[in-house]
Amino acid sequence: MLSEDVATLPVAEVAQLLSLPVSRVHQLVRDGQLLSFRRDGGVVVPAEFFVDSEIVKGLSGTITVLRDGGYSDPDILRWLFAEDDSLPGTPLDSLRAGRHREVKRRAQAMAF
Repeated sequence: MLSEDVATLPVAEVAQLLSLPVSRVHQLVRDGQLLSFRRDGGVVVPAEFFVDSEIVKGLSGTITVLRDGGYSDPDILRWLFAEDDSLPGTPLDSLRAGRHREVKRRAQAMAF
């Protein structure tokens, strides 16, 4: 799904990072506020989804727009980590840099 060089955190570590029970992290994934996937037999979340023990601003809205547009979670993960020369960097880099409106506009354009 994602390159092995993308750092990930097991769900239990995400729960500790966010000071939430593990069940709540699974709920965040179901609700589209986070994305997870299986790696080496465990469920993991990309480490770059977090800044200062919080979910990157704009991530959940971007996930929602793309899900509503018919994109699968694996496709959304690939898009978030794909280089985009017009941003520059990846959509996730732009979210982390506070340019969430631009990323959401691109997501909306892709979804329709």
